[in-house]
Order: sequence, then C-alpha cells, then structure tokens
Amino acid sequence: MSNEQTTPADGFSYELTRTLDAPAAKVWQAWTTPEQYAQWAYAAEGSVEMDVRPGGAWKATMVTPDGGQFPLTGSYLQVAEPRLLVVGMDVPGKAEPAAMTVELDEDDKQHTRIVVHQTCDTAEERDMSEQGSTMLLDSLTAFLADGAHN
Repeated sequence: MSNEQTTPADGFSYELTRTLDAPAAKVWQAWTTPEQYAQWAYAAEGSVEMDVRPGGAWKATMVTPDGGQFPLTGSYLQVAEPRLLVVGMDVPGKAEPAAMTVELDEDDKQHTRIVVHQTCDTAEERDMSEQGSTMLLDSLTAFLADGAHN
C-alpha cells in the first residue's frame, strides 16, 4: 500500500491518493453498498441509504469516536461505475452541496489506485474534511484487507 498526500497551495483543496489491495469492483461496492459502507465509514448500523445514480439521494448517521452521532444527507452528482463517484453533501446554510470526488483506477486485477479530492470554502473546512477523508481511507484500507466482505 502506498500513501500520497498533496495539498495545492492556491486554495482550500486537498487530494489523497492510496493504492488499495483490491480490484476496482470491490472498492466500488464498499463505497456504494449500504451494508458495506456502514462497516467501514463510521456510520450507525441501519442508518445508511443510497440511491447510487446521478441525482440519487444518500443519507447516513455518522458516529464520532466519543459516541456522538450526526446525520448527513446529500446526493450523487456524478456516477460512472466503477471509476468515478462525485458525492454531494448537504451543508446547512449553503445553497450548493460540498462535493467530494472519488476516482478509482485499477492498476491490475488486484490493486486499485483511489484518489479522493475536495475543494472547500475555508482552510478550516479543508483541514476538517481532509482529516475525515484520511480516517475514511484508513478504515477502507483495513476493511478491504480483512477480506470478510468477499
């Protein structure tokens, strides 16, 4: 597994890149199947709903390390299975959703390069989003490595 992290100096964006030990189809399933997503993405059991198509809605209740819960909602802005997922997250007080892009590129039949990137309105939002996305990728990596979902 390799980790790369780059944050462009001109704006409030981040990009995280990993090489995962799984084919793109398995990584796609982990991101787009409610039962699998709930297992690795810190979501409360039974809270994840996904209509994975452009304009389709999603929702999940996330659980923080201290046991707090907060609901998230949004929609899928772009879907190109199993290569591209642009997920919009509703942000209170903002007309436009925050968009996170997930790109998958299968290196071979056993490894997939995943790139997650997002542009935020402020440095604070970027830092919080980047920290959250890093936690998600760490958890996804462990989930795919354990093989129980195969």
